[in-house]
Amino acid sequence: MSEPVTIKGYSRENCHLCGVARNRIASVSEETAIAVDIEEIQIDDDPALEAEYGERVPVGYVDGELEFTYTVDTDALAATLRTAVE
Repeated sequence: MSEPVTIKGYSRENCHLCGVARNRIASVSEETAIAVDIEEIQIDDDPALEAEYGERVPVGYVDGELEFTYTVDTDALAATLRTAVE
């Protein structure tokens, strides 16, 4: 079994879209049988991250590459995860 794929996600407290993104990531992980490790970073208390991302969350990166902003395209994420474990 391969190592989990790390998804670095930037989010805010009380962010509805962030919760939806987490659920979609979990669903894709389950459907593809590819384990993921979500490294979630709250931007609310970090002025630099707040300035960079503001209301533009959630934002997710896989292997350092931007994967999604605002919403997770489940088909695209599945393809990215498959590529990451090859």
